[in-house]
Amino acid sequence: MMGPQHALSGAATWLAGSWVAAQFFDYPQSATTIAVGAAVCAGGALLPDLDMSGKVTKGQGGSTVSRSFGVASLFVAEVIEKISVGVYTATKLSKDPDRHNGHRTLTHTLPFAALMGFGSIWLCTRYGRWAVIGILFFMFGFALRGLFDKWADRAGWVIVTITSGAAAYFAFNFLPSENRGYPMIGLAVGVGCIVHLMGDIVTRAGVPILWPIPTGRRMWRMIGLPDTFAIEAGSKVETTVLRTVFTIISLVAGAGLLAPALLKRFDIEL
Repeated sequence: MMGPQHALSGAATWLAGSWVAAQFFDYPQSATTIAVGAAVCAGGALLPDLDMSGKVTKGQGGSTVSRSFGVASLFVAEVIEKISVGVYTATKLSKDPDRHNGHRTLTHTLPFAALMGFGSIWLCTRYGRWAVIGILFFMFGFALRGLFDKWADRAGWVIVTITSGAAAYFAFNFLPSENRGYPMIGLAVGVGCIVHLMGDIVTRAGVPILWPIPTGRRMWRMIGLPDTFAIEAGSKVETTVLRTVFTIISLVAGAGLLAPALLKRFDIEL
C-alpha cells in the first residue's frame, strides 16, 4: 500500500476507534485530543516504511515517509534499511531467500510496532515536555506528508518541517495537562504501525507478521492474501476504492464524534 493510503487508514482507524470508545465504553475525549490522536496515528501508519531508502545525496526516491524531512529523513531511512537487512541476514533460516534490501522486514513486524508504542510512552514519561513535542513533531510531519501528499510535494520539506514544529508546539499546550496524554500518544503510534501492517497484508508481497516465530525453516515468512484476492500496491483499487472507503469512515466517525458537542452547544435535543 502506498503512503497516502497508509496515512488515511491510520486516521480513519483512530477516529472510528474514538467513536466506538465514546459510544460503547463511555470514554469521551475533547476535540483537540481526538484530532491529535488521529494525526499521530496517521503518522504512525507511515513509520514502518522508514526501511525504504532513496538517494540521500540527491534528496530523491525512498518512501513517502522517508522524504518527510528532506535529506535528514532520507539518511535515517538509509540507516534503518541497512539495520533491517542486517537483522534479516543474521536471523534468516535455510528457506528464507537472500535479500539485498531491508524493506518489509524488521520494521514490518509486531515487535517493532510494540517498541514504537511503548517506547513513545516511556520517552514522554521519562523526559516530559520536549519528548512529547518531539514525537508530535515527527508524527505530524509524517501525517502531513501522507494526508496532504500533493501539497507537501509542492511546499517542500522545509515548509513541512516548519509546519510540523509549530503544530507540535501548539498541540502540546492544548493536550490535557495531566501527563499530557502520554498513553494516548504511545497508543496512537503503536496502532498506526499495526494499521500499516494490516494494509500491507492485503497486498501481494505481504509482511513477516509472525516474526520472530519460525515456521517451516523460515524466520521471515511473508503473510498476505492469496493473489486472487490481494491488491497491487498503487493500483486503482487502492488509490480509488480503498481511499474512498477510508475517507468515508473518517468523515462519518468524525461527524459522530462532533455531533453530540454541537447539539449540546446549541441546546438541541433529539
